[in-house]
Amino acid sequence: MALDEITKQHSDLLKTESGFSYRDLNHNGKLDVYEDPRQPIEARIEDLLKQMTLEEKAGMMFMDGSVIAEDGSIEEKPGNFEFGSFASTMITKQKMNHFNLWGVPGVKVVAAWYNRLQKFEEQTRLGIPITIASDPRNHFTRNIFSMAANEFTQFCETLGFGALDDADLVEQFAEIARKEYLAVGIRVSLHPQIDLATEPRWPRVSGTFGEDAHVAARLVKAYIKGFQGSALGSHSVACMTKHFPGGGPQKEGLDPHFATQKGQVYPGNNFNYHLIPFEAAFEAKTASIMPYYGVPTDQTDENVAMSFNKYIITDLLRNKYKFDGVVCTDWGLITDVPMGDVVWEARAWGVEHLSEPERVLKAINAGVDQFGGESCSEFVVELVRSGKLSETRIDQSIRRLLRQKFQLGLFDNPFVDESQVSSVIGAPASVAVGMASQEKAMTLLKNDQQVLPLKGKLKLHVANIKPEVASQYGILVDDPKQADIAILRLDTPWVPLDTKNPFQRGFHHGDLDFKGQVKEDILTLCKTVPTIVVLYLDRPAVFPEINAAAKAVIGEYGADDAAVMNVIFGKAKPQGKLPFELPSSMEAVRNQKEDLPHDSENPLYAYGFGLTY
Repeated sequence: MALDEITKQHSDLLKTESGFSYRDLNHNGKLDVYEDPRQPIEARIEDLLKQMTLEEKAGMMFMDGSVIAEDGSIEEKPGNFEFGSFASTMITKQKMNHFNLWGVPGVKVVAAWYNRLQKFEEQTRLGIPITIASDPRNHFTRNIFSMAANEFTQFCETLGFGALDDADLVEQFAEIARKEYLAVGIRVSLHPQIDLATEPRWPRVSGTFGEDAHVAARLVKAYIKGFQGSALGSHSVACMTKHFPGGGPQKEGLDPHFATQKGQVYPGNNFNYHLIPFEAAFEAKTASIMPYYGVPTDQTDENVAMSFNKYIITDLLRNKYKFDGVVCTDWGLITDVPMGDVVWEARAWGVEHLSEPERVLKAINAGVDQFGGESCSEFVVELVRSGKLSETRIDQSIRRLLRQKFQLGLFDNPFVDESQVSSVIGAPASVAVGMASQEKAMTLLKNDQQVLPLKGKLKLHVANIKPEVASQYGILVDDPKQADIAILRLDTPWVPLDTKNPFQRGFHHGDLDFKGQVKEDILTLCKTVPTIVVLYLDRPAVFPEINAAAKAVIGEYGADDAAVMNVIFGKAKPQGKLPFELPSSMEAVRNQKEDLPHDSENPLYAYGFGLTY
């Protein structure tokens, strides 16, 4: 809250002996504390730190998901909420002031909820403002890690930016996303994800810039600049860059969100290659870093997961790279999560034998500042009071967390202007740029006899495309034999794991090739009518027989039907180059090494391939 606003609302301002903050008795006779915005940030941090209780410090070290009710109210109420608790309850009980958002009812609701929550927080003893974080919301995607876009402007996925290798476009995207985040109060982006897609089976490939470290390094600088600006300020969204030191080389592509696979592997002895994008992020002054879940197998002095690993966090991140921003764990490292008749095990890989408080202690001693997806602040209090953890060490983390809040201007004005939400989010100019990114990022892989772009009013047989969209480009027919051409949209194959965990079942694990009747039906269509195959490449698909049978093949990285049809009919031109190679067989996939780029034998399409017209 700005100082002039404070003086309007409160009549008796009593200056503290330090001269750095103001105290006021509110109408309930309760003590409120406000920092003086005229003082340097470091002085304000130290003054506030001296006034914080151990419980308040502990609460700041946790960030959990918050529910947003349909009406934007903040009071806890019963409901069928799949994830998260109510922020107001976590503020009151755990003294927390960092939250992340998953599903949201709509942008106007989020903005109203956010302002109510900040006003609620003002009534706490110190009135430390709330910081809201979010996973990506500005991509046309079905990826489990990108939140539903709703009204937010929709760009191609991050892989599409890798396909274009256009730093100016990435910065433009980040600036648009930043303004939309600011409009609803999101001040920390739980992205960019700059892991390298060196293991094609990994479910999180679509969140990366691809498999080339140098492309990722170029683009992450533009990404961070667009979100943060040249320096962190009231105009910024702080980037939490992830997943240090690179989460791509997962054994057989299985993700360590689950106990199925707990360790990253480096059969190509290529650990340092995965650090290249992070070195660029440090140059760009990323505000925060998130380590990943996996164990860096045989790369450090102990085989424990990244956030428990002192070599990774202190020796490498803090000492070698001199990073002094916030380090926040990935979500759910400490406590198990009951999910109906299933328990989702805490991702405490390598330290499963430790108690929950002992896990917290090990992570803090490793150099972590904050715990994502957790609200067990009582463990920090217990550790300090038992003498196992010093309050001096806690203060190091609190300084970093407070500094970020001050730099973002949250202490001076934490509120958003709800009247501006509709004009900022989904603005026509932004939507046009987002649509153009979806179109341009597409990669033309095959164009037999220059069949593309299509011309004239053709008879079209379409599959997995909305008829109301396709009908604007041609005459739709149900029978492929009556069509001039077929347009078939396909997803890269994946195999759900045999598990009761519903979240794990949604991960795109497993083989990348088309099999059985699915493949036969596609080949039959290609034999019946000239067919254009459009592949959603959230991972590198294996499709040699389909590629041979199709008249044309396009790879896309998150695009709506209109964007696809615009490219097919020449209203836009595909400009993307493959951000990863497309293997020729699953045998080639299994024989490549998880930590090496561009290393599958005789790929169907090489890294960087792409035609145009």
